[in-house]
Amino acid sequence: MIRPQRVVVALGGNALLRRGEPLDAEHQRANVRIAARAIAELARSGNEVIVTHGNGPQVGLLALQADAYGDHVAPYPLDVLGAESEGMIGYLLEQSLDGELPGREVATVLTQVVVDPGDPAFDHPTKPIGPVYPTKEGRALARRHGWTMAPDGDGVRRVIPSPAPRRIVELASIVTLLDAGALVLCAGGGGIPVVDTGDGLRGIEAVVDKDATAALLAHDLHADVLVILTDVPAVQIAWRTPTARTLRRATPHDLRHYDFAAGSMGPKVTAAARFVLDTGGRAAIGRLDDAPALLAGTTGTQILPTTPLVLDPPERRPA
Repeated sequence: MIRPQRVVVALGGNALLRRGEPLDAEHQRANVRIAARAIAELARSGNEVIVTHGNGPQVGLLALQADAYGDHVAPYPLDVLGAESEGMIGYLLEQSLDGELPGREVATVLTQVVVDPGDPAFDHPTKPIGPVYPTKEGRALARRHGWTMAPDGDGVRRVIPSPAPRRIVELASIVTLLDAGALVLCAGGGGIPVVDTGDGLRGIEAVVDKDATAALLAHDLHADVLVILTDVPAVQIAWRTPTARTLRRATPHDLRHYDFAAGSMGPKVTAAARFVLDTGGRAAIGRLDDAPALLAGTTGTQILPTTPLVLDPPERRPA
């Protein structure tokens, strides 16, 4: 008999609002239903499931909506927009999961995550949020709002600081819900970024990296497995080159020998390796549709404390 496991699932924000799709509620609902089916498959075997998710497209959309008020209302800060996105995505996931897991309690926890105000990330914004703009339009928005823009495909995208998570404020509440048998949705968008002033918590302009928070959450909850769900089947080394190879199994030490894109796979690999190093557990990275097989260890990229390095042969490409 397979022992039920405690599993932290990190769901990419682009799985909920996919690149190139309209940023409307119906597209998001449709994508959430797909995500909920994958999450439900993990929970049906009796596993304790904790879900965190990205919010880059959503928090950028909320910022644009707030901007519609122009000079009548001061722009809402990113910590407030992050809380709004947590509630919005949690609500949509709760509805879909209720249909997939009738009778199972599902709870969303608005989660504050403490960061260091002296984190170097505040001097080097890297986290993309919102839509991709044509370059000319993006530069105009940057001048108007004081935003930092970075190249993204054929256009530009707003980037903001992404400090490292230090502490999950609502951890005890999350544990209480898990002990009561609930499937918990928490730390969405990496959590609401706050700093400890000594007199209490205060929000700060940032978006915490979702994968780094997922690794911290999995560590603090003593999870067995961290599953990072993306839109690709597995991690590749030399991605988008003629020598690209799919990485099937590796240790954190193996991963140090390769470079991964900072804006996409890099944070996921770093978070997965950190969890395995710190806990001796297992991490898996792969496609949303493959969630059950990822948890079973039969597909995607599996990161373990000790394992022979397994790489697929280079892909054959048309001449």
